[in-house]
Amino acid sequence: MTRASAGARLHFGFCNLSLSHERLYGALGLGLAEPRVVVDAEPAERVTVETADGDAAADPATRDDVREYARVAADLLGVPGARVALRESLPRHAGLGSGTQLAAATLAAIATAHGREVELRERAPALGRGGRSGVGVATFEAGGFVLDAGHPTARFTTDRPADGEWTVPPVAARHAVPDDWRFLLVRPDADPGRNGDAEDDAMRTAVERAEPGLADRIGGIVTRRVLPAIATGNAERFGAAVAEIGRLNGAWYADEQGGVYRPPVGDVVASLSASAAVFGAGQSSWGPTVYGVTDNDDVDAAAAAGERALAEAGVAGSVAVVRAAGGGARVTE
Repeated sequence: MTRASAGARLHFGFCNLSLSHERLYGALGLGLAEPRVVVDAEPAERVTVETADGDAAADPATRDDVREYARVAADLLGVPGARVALRESLPRHAGLGSGTQLAAATLAAIATAHGREVELRERAPALGRGGRSGVGVATFEAGGFVLDAGHPTARFTTDRPADGEWTVPPVAARHAVPDDWRFLLVRPDADPGRNGDAEDDAMRTAVERAEPGLADRIGGIVTRRVLPAIATGNAERFGAAVAEIGRLNGAWYADEQGGVYRPPVGDVVASLSASAAVFGAGQSSWGPTVYGVTDNDDVDAAAAAGERALAEAGVAGSVAVVRAAGGGARVTE
């Protein structure tokens, strides 16, 4: 029996959505220590999937996803099958990278159970992962803060190629996240974020309409603020910088999601931004998860700010403060 366990990831935004620039996308994000997806696998003659009773992992759609990922993984590895058990899962389409982490963990568990190399970066496209952002694959590999290099614009244009016909964007920069940094996760009870065909349609429209000047502004923030802040361990400056990148990305998506942030995320972000314990707040991917950058000294105050933000927005939800992932996924026998 082999177990693969991986943490969620935050997605702060893209460097460019305009077809006027040489490279498209270029994502920024980081790996989290929790929440986690946990997949067990052992060799078998066919693919079977079970889930933990009473857990979010028992969601029928998640179970279907695991079965499909396991089937594709077995084909890619050239093995007959595996008995796969999903022990823990991430909330689906909440902005935490549930799809990529689940696909990667399923592949890693099956490959290791059969004594095969995982080769996630090479196999992710066949699993339908890593098409725009490489952050999920990169954080599964080694954790940390990641900036990926994006894709050649001429290769992607407004539509990404078919599954399996791209390579995962290479890592342009990676930094370990300081041990004393923490990340507030506020997840309002709201509809799931964009995914599947709806996400593809929204991204196509955003790319077609993207104002190229925003990419120039984001590029300056990345090079002059984000990278220096993570390199020097300055959580306050890092939080403010990634929050600004999120706001600029929101201008690209405003027509697709009903504003710079999707409702009710905007109200939550505004409330968190007023707290001295939160150094920067924003929407992770399509949401509804809202992140806040804080540190170990401000954990209690940040958590209280999260609860207050939900109350002020008039929505229920969950609040957690977590560490960044110090490394990649754990695969054990």
